[in-house]
Formats: sequence, structure tokens, C-alpha cells
Amino acid sequence: MRPHWRGTLLYPASLVALFLGLQGLLGLMGVPASQQASLAALPSVAALLISLPWRLQRAWGEPQAWKRLGLRCSWGELIKALSRGVLLAAALLLVIVVALLLGGAQSELRLTPALVLNAVVLGLGVGFAEELLFRGWLFGELSLLLGHRRALYLQAVIFSLVHTRFHLPGLELLLLLGGLALFGVLLAEQRDGDRGVLWGAVGLHGGAVGGWFLLSQGVLNLQSAGPNWLLSPANPIGGVAGWIALMVLLLTLKRS
Repeated sequence: MRPHWRGTLLYPASLVALFLGLQGLLGLMGVPASQQASLAALPSVAALLISLPWRLQRAWGEPQAWKRLGLRCSWGELIKALSRGVLLAAALLLVIVVALLLGGAQSELRLTPALVLNAVVLGLGVGFAEELLFRGWLFGELSLLLGHRRALYLQAVIFSLVHTRFHLPGLELLLLLGGLALFGVLLAEQRDGDRGVLWGAVGLHGGAVGGWFLLSQGVLNLQSAGPNWLLSPANPIGGVAGWIALMVLLLTLKRS
């Protein structure tokens, strides 16, 4: 069974509309802007979890949604894939931290239990929700429409466009677009390497997001770091050093 392009576009658009609408409603209720996104994310993720089995049954003809999306597997497969993803995230961050320290960043340990907890919650939340949406549903749906290899690259482009801040100067914008696309390819290759199990991509994505939050907020002083085009302290995969780290990991995955 093959989905229709119209549904492929409307399904995520409806989730985004829900998320933005909830933020607007929270704003009208007087909730501070800094808290609106996190509060709106909870019901939006719940809507994703509730609607995905229906979407897969209706558009893919797939009755076992969670297995097809890569979430349902044995405990052994889950632990192996998740651990592999977290280790790859640690390797990515290690290369970036070394580059930042060589570029002039300073170590400044200011970790707190609350900061560590925030990093864990952020990593788990972002890693799970975004991988379920992008490498789970979107990658699978595009594969049915276009074939596996073209879908792998298109989902990475969409992932990049959704996450890029378009107010950046030209070179920084192009580097961030490319870095995010490379990260999207890496996450898809991670899932392929885990034979469709999604937890490795969750570990890699969540480990990178949560780990960078912890490093940037509690370990590194980035004020004296090198130029943005080289190191991109705001989002390290948007600099040349981040590109190099991502390409090394991609080559490692392809050879493993």
C-alpha cells in the first residue's frame, strides 16, 4: 500500500498547527513565553503517539505500527542500539569539544544536579519525539513514495530546513543547513545500521542534544571560542569542525 502526497504533507502540518495553536493559547492565558514551547510540546507529542498507529494503518496498511516504526523490539536490541547511539553522540561531542578548546574556549565547571536533570530530560524528550517523527514516520513514508535511498536524503533536507535559523548571515546559514542535513543522514544511517530499530537514533540524537546543553551550560565558557564559521558555538554541527566530526562518524557507520 502506498500513501498519498497530500496526506504526507497534511499530517505533520496538523501537528505543527496544534503545537503553535497551543503556544498561542498559553500566551493568551498569561504563561511566560519561555515556558510556552515546553508546555505545548507535551500534548503535541501525545497527539503524535495517538495518531501514528492510525496513520500507518490508513496510509501504509500497517497494523503493527510500533514495530514498523522501530520502537518495538527485544530488550537486547533496544539496549544495544541505544548504547551504540549514545557512544556515537559522545564521540561527536568529544571531537567538537577538542576543537573548541583549541579555538580558545575555556573549561569552567559549574554543574548542578538541576542542570544535569534538565540535560537528561531535554535529551530524552527531543531524541524520542523527533526521531519518532523524522526517522520513524517521515523516513518510512518517503521510502514508500520515493524509494529508500532518495527518502534518506530528502528526510535529512526536511530535517535541516525545519531546524535552521534563517536570520543568520549567509555563510553561517549555509554551514548550519549543511550540518543539520549531515546529522539527518547520520541518524538515518544509524537506524539502517540497527536494522530498523529506532533506539540507536534516539540515543544519538538525544545524547548530542542533551550532552551539548550540559557542556555549553555547565562545562565550557564559549565567549572566547573561535569564529562561528569554524566552530559555531551556538550549534556546533553548523561549523567546519562539526562537519568534519559528522563525516568521520558517517564513514565509521558505513564501514561497521
